[in-house]
Amino acid sequence: MVLSTNEEVRQDEGRSLAAAVLSRGVEAPGTMAAVVAAAAVRARILQVSSKVNSTWYSASSFSSSAPTVKLFIDGKFVESKSDKWIDIHNPATNEVIGRVPQATKAEMDAAVASCKRSFPAWADTSVLSRQQVLLRYQQLIKENLKEIARLITLEQGKTLADAEGDVFRGLQVVEHACSVTSLLLGETMPSITKDMDLYSYRLPLGVCAGIAPFNFPAMIPLWMFPMAMVCGNTFLMKPSERVPGATMLLAKLLQDSGAPDGTLNIIHGQHEAVNFICDHPDIKAISFVGSNQAGEYIFERGSRHGKRVQANMGAKNHGVVMPDANKENTLNQLVGAAFGAAGQRCMALSTAILVGEAKKWLPELVERAKNLRVNAGDQPGADLGPLITPQAKERVCNLIDSGTKEGASILLDGRNIKVKGYENGNFVGPTIISNVKGIQFYTQLKTITSQWKEEDATLSSPAVVMPTMGR
Repeated sequence: MVLSTNEEVRQDEGRSLAAAVLSRGVEAPGTMAAVVAAAAVRARILQVSSKVNSTWYSASSFSSSAPTVKLFIDGKFVESKSDKWIDIHNPATNEVIGRVPQATKAEMDAAVASCKRSFPAWADTSVLSRQQVLLRYQQLIKENLKEIARLITLEQGKTLADAEGDVFRGLQVVEHACSVTSLLLGETMPSITKDMDLYSYRLPLGVCAGIAPFNFPAMIPLWMFPMAMVCGNTFLMKPSERVPGATMLLAKLLQDSGAPDGTLNIIHGQHEAVNFICDHPDIKAISFVGSNQAGEYIFERGSRHGKRVQANMGAKNHGVVMPDANKENTLNQLVGAAFGAAGQRCMALSTAILVGEAKKWLPELVERAKNLRVNAGDQPGADLGPLITPQAKERVCNLIDSGTKEGASILLDGRNIKVKGYENGNFVGPTIISNVKGIQFYTQLKTITSQWKEEDATLSSPAVVMPTMGR
């Protein structure tokens, strides 16, 4: 079994968000070594830009312990009047690098009202004009890709290579949105019956909303608002409160692309913001990506209020390795799939079932995983970075503990890894467990595999007759 450590800012003003994030000191760690490490982190991030950006970070907050993230309402970056704030941490150091507001009810209402006001004019804008906005947008994303990636690494922890991939995958959806003209074609059917012709049109719904998770701060928001907006809808975005920076920069770039004020609005928050989106009568559709528990809740509550809801929830991936597989390629793919992005992605491979002779590859798999370099995501050569929070680290370590208690063998243990200069980071190294009897998190898998009997291996006839093409 392979167990990944899983489960869950243009040279112009746009490039200096990361500098703003760390423009003021935060509470210093207790030891001199930690102080030096923190200073080094700040120095690297400040290389993003030579000036501080106050566009979406509060200028007044530069005199406080950490800058605050603004809301984006009606084409303006505005400071929240909320008295509830959430700290943003650098997962590699657990330093507080910013604070994000839990938007007030009045602020959230203002965001939806802005979307609603701008909808009629935006929906009546020709599809070619909307397409031109997206064409300019994709070019600005390309020009600022590395700056967005640096922001992601700062707030989310993934390596710069992973972060650039995060942006690139989102960019691909924006590029796809640029081809929307043919996708919006309707249909006609003359004489469907006597004196009757059929016409169908694809029309925008109105105000749509998106709720994004922490693990892909650029890609998943870019799955949502570009497609909705190019189709003529307006959009309310709620990024993860842990990683708001990339979405805020993407909003600035969209504004620079010519999107009218009010077509995209951004709020911040947690449960109250989610409930607001599910309940507000002017929001016609919701797109969500995240955990099963949250997705089921949003689907039920949003649907109950008459909204279209799409919920992409959870995942646990399992790989079956047959003995005739290409050994070198398979081992490389297993390591990358299991431990890439520190396992914090729905496509992470958490379990590998090695069949027959493939079981003998385990020692080599362990050696390859052992050679992965665990470090802060902005460090050269880092293969995997930290988990998002101390709680996520604790959850993974508890999962590994449960395996040992149930008799599994730990071939590679990453629980006690220490990264020099980042001792306070949320790091868990690659971990490989074999002879798994059953782990708390995988009880469903255990139930299924327990039905397999040893004598099944000697059967000559198939247990299931698979359908054949042509029959």
